[in-house]
Amino acid sequence: MPEQVTGQMAAFPQPNVDTDVIMPKRFLKTITRRGLADGTFADLRFDEQGNALPDFVLSKADFRNASVLVVGSNFGCGSSREHAVWGLRQLGIQAIIGTDFGGIFYDNARKNGLVLPIVSKAIQSELLALASKPDVNALVDIANKTIAVDGSSFEFEMDPATRQALLDERDETLDTLALSAQIRAYEQDHFKNLKVKVAR
Repeated sequence: MPEQVTGQMAAFPQPNVDTDVIMPKRFLKTITRRGLADGTFADLRFDEQGNALPDFVLSKADFRNASVLVVGSNFGCGSSREHAVWGLRQLGIQAIIGTDFGGIFYDNARKNGLVLPIVSKAIQSELLALASKPDVNALVDIANKTIAVDGSSFEFEMDPATRQALLDERDETLDTLALSAQIRAYEQDHFKNLKVKVAR
């Protein structure tokens, strides 16, 4: 992942948006990650006939290409479904800026390269106002933990482990694989000691 993410902003200030809103359970049947963009915010984006609902921000012509969302508090609360993050990424969302996020959602985002800058309520209010205007872009600088918008710069928080994982495109699986030689050596030594104890 590059050190910076750039994209058009959109405001979605609703608080407590849970993972069932982000990815309704009827879209969890797939055994692959394909096609999840259609399920993302499906009940907010489409009516029962599949027609776009014009009031949802990402359905509006001015914001259809938005890739940076500014959201309300406690975004991503609820169940642990990783499909919510997969769908957001497939929809083209690269960063979601908020005051706080559901814990499991935050971890899933890190694993899948979705950037979640955490800002103060005051900065959130400023960014929501900016993101409500069409054609406003944000530059999220992961390395320096800043967001540049319309000539202004805003600081955000991100724990060091998450920040480094995003910069290095790492997750727990890759970290474990990097230690595979040490793990094998430990296993061999451990089982050798077990055999000695059993023989006694």
